[in-house]
Amino acid sequence: MKRIFWISAVALVAMTCIVAAQQRPTAAGVPPPTVTPQTYPAAQVRAGEQRFAAQCAFCHARDTLGTDTGPDLTRSVFVAQDLRGDKIGPLIKAGRPEKGMPAIDLSDAEIAAVVAYIHDQKVKMNAENGSRRNVELSQLQTGNAEAGTRYFAANCASCHSATGDLKGVGTRFQGLALLQRMLNPTGRGATPAKVTVQASPSEIVLGSLVSRDEFTLVVNDAAGMRRSFDARTTKFSVEDKLAAHFEQLGKYTDADMHNVLAYLQTLK
Repeated sequence: MKRIFWISAVALVAMTCIVAAQQRPTAAGVPPPTVTPQTYPAAQVRAGEQRFAAQCAFCHARDTLGTDTGPDLTRSVFVAQDLRGDKIGPLIKAGRPEKGMPAIDLSDAEIAAVVAYIHDQKVKMNAENGSRRNVELSQLQTGNAEAGTRYFAANCASCHSATGDLKGVGTRFQGLALLQRMLNPTGRGATPAKVTVQASPSEIVLGSLVSRDEFTLVVNDAAGMRRSFDARTTKFSVEDKLAAHFEQLGKYTDADMHNVLAYLQTLK
């Protein structure tokens, strides 16, 4: 049962990202046409979907349709002009720090897979005439505030306080925006995770986490240099204030999430 609840929670994170993107105005109703039509092997697209989900989904949503912190890639002129990664690849490696996009340390094969997935999603959107999925926001308002109060006290109060950091949160955020912040608090202004790396017997590196998967750990060190380590052989520790939010996704039921949302909306 817990597995079922985890899937439901992650699905709701994706839903909030999609709806947030839906609420933003777009330049056109239909995605811009790709300059050069491209097709990719299904296996490469699947690999790209997994890598995109791990590295890019918090800003662009798992399906590339965008969130409040990153644009819809299926409607991007930049993506439409890309030819097998000639534009997207260098952007991934260099990032756009001025727009909040960090450089991402991926291999050429990983970048090619991400490019394949992005273009595959764009083809699907063109086939659907650029239509977005609709979600009734009234569906979010089904929780019980009293039950949410009890859940908050048992699971959230060790880090958050209704009279402290969350005072007035129900005034600052409402409905979808509040739920999205509750489930996925990784937008601009979020504190990056702190990392301590035993780079060698005589060198300890302190820095902020850029990305991490089962193979590679990428860190911005204290001097601002980006460094990569083999996550399989390097000793390191991560202090992430947001980790508890993601761990909570494995515990929430749909009722829990809506109940906590109902409670947070009472904090005026």
